[in-house]
Formats: sequence, structure tokens, C-alpha cells
Amino acid sequence: MTHAVARLRAERLARSVRPFNARGSRVSRCPQCRVAHAYCLCNWKPAVASNSGMCLLMYDTEPLKPSNTGWLIADVVKDTAAFGWSRTEPDPAIEQLLNDPEWQPFIVFPGEYAPAERVVDQVQLQPGRRPLFVLLDATWMEARKMFRKSAYLDRFPVLSLKAEQLSRYGLRRSKNAEHLCTAEVAALCLELAGDQASAAALDAYLDVFTEHYLAAKRNQPLDLGSPAHKLAQGFLPS
Repeated sequence: MTHAVARLRAERLARSVRPFNARGSRVSRCPQCRVAHAYCLCNWKPAVASNSGMCLLMYDTEPLKPSNTGWLIADVVKDTAAFGWSRTEPDPAIEQLLNDPEWQPFIVFPGEYAPAERVVDQVQLQPGRRPLFVLLDATWMEARKMFRKSAYLDRFPVLSLKAEQLSRYGLRRSKNAEHLCTAEVAALCLELAGDQASAAALDAYLDVFTEHYLAAKRNQPLDLGSPAHKLAQGFLPS
């Protein structure tokens, strides 16, 4: 069964008036994991349970990029929703999700960009509710635009993460090493919410994905005995 990001990708492709040519678009890729067939990642997909949910708000072509890590989140966290972002016409389904009494939404973004009264640094839940982390999946400049211009998110608390780690993600370059990729942010959210197994599984899966992707890009052999692969093996289905 396909997950939310895969469905959003298919919808975005169906609306395209011309082909989307990402870097490496000429490579023949596995349709399930988006990595070159010879470096397929499918056998390394974790099997863990999560109490938390994820809501990915994705900027335009983000679902089409093979290097997008929101796809990895949807692979690991069963309750992951994905929506394309629009400033003027937000998907009605996102409002429905945000208003669902099962969930308690948190907008994940640096607190310096929000009024102090909205900013929290802990996941404190009302009785009977589960955390729903709303992640703005985009480049840093795009994410700031999304945060400013998504009025329907303004009523929710802003979870400001204080990551002590530098980004380990090696597929896209950032001018600031402290800017984490979307999967790293999601793993930190899961940890804060008490979903430690899911957090560790997502971190391990991200490292394996990065190794497979870069090995394919450089036409290098994979080291299936690397520390990343050994760690990820502990989260595979039994």
C-alpha cells in the first residue's frame, strides 16, 4: 500500500504540464524507495509502532525530489499525512485533520519567528489526545514563507526544537549546518513525545538512505556492514 507522500507525489505529477527534471532524474529508480534499482532501500524499511502522528506540509515540487526525506517519515510513522502547500487555497483535508479531536497539533518551527506566547519546548498533551507534528517540508527560505503565510496554523503552539546536533544529512547543502533536514526534525519530535523507538528507527533509516543514495550517485559499492546498516537492522521486521 502506498503512503501519503507517495500519493501526493502521484497527484503532483498528474497536474504537471511538463516533466519535472530533478537532479539524477535520468536514473532508473525503484518506484517504492526512489533510489537507483541496484541500490534499492526497500529491504531496510523499519517496522516500529508510533503513538505520534506527522502532518507534512510540502512546498510545490518537494514530493517530486528523490532526495526528499519526508518520504522516509511516511515509511516509518504510520499516521503520516501529506499535503501540498498553497497560500490562497489550502487543502480542506488539512483543516479537517487539524480539527480532529484525536490529535493535538504542534507547528514545528524555530521559536524566534513566532510570538513568545505561542512558543513551547515540550510536548504536553491534553488527556486522550495524541501529538500531531506539523512539519513544513521545504527549503529554509520556502519554509519561512510558508510559516508567515499560513494563517490557518496561527492558532496552534509552535514547538521550537533546540537541537544540539549538527545536521548529518549529506544530500542537500545548507549554508547553516544547524538546519536539520525534515527527517531529522521528525526524529527529534518523536523523541520529545516519548516515541524513542520510532525516533531511533527514523534516524537509522535516514543514515542508510543517505549511504544508498550517495553510493548510487557516485557509482560506488555499498558497505552493508557499515555502522548505519548494523543499527538499522535492529528495526527490521522480524
